[in-house]
Amino acid sequence: QVQLRESGGGSVQAGGSLRLSCKVSGYTYRTYCMSWFRRAPGKEREGVATIDSDGMTVYKDSVKGRFAIAEDSAKNTLYLQMHSLKPEDAAMYYCAVDPWVMRGNLHCSHAGYVFADWGQGTPVTVSS
Repeated sequence: QVQLRESGGGSVQAGGSLRLSCKVSGYTYRTYCMSWFRRAPGKEREGVATIDSDGMTVYKDSVKGRFAIAEDSAKNTLYLQMHSLKPEDAAMYYCAVDPWVMRGNLHCSHAGYVFADWGQGTPVTVSS
């Protein structure tokens, strides 16, 4: 059974930085797609960043240049380094993993892609 546990969320002032972690256990596939999502109160969930086992990374336009996604296979951990945080980045952040990089012609970074496993989330608050 795959389990994901996020950590690293917290409260920061605008312009500050945080690093989120997502510890993955029970994952036995050789390929993967891993993503960070977020959901702010009253808004829909949105994809923030994706990394796949081919080394491809994809970012939401509004976080490009400020956020960086990375994975450490030895530690079975996914990270999201966030810099220059803005109040609009405040949300609950979730990590997700799927054993496929593609489903048909749909890359796992596509908004319509359905991930197999999810974490419980870690909150990020950004004060202005």
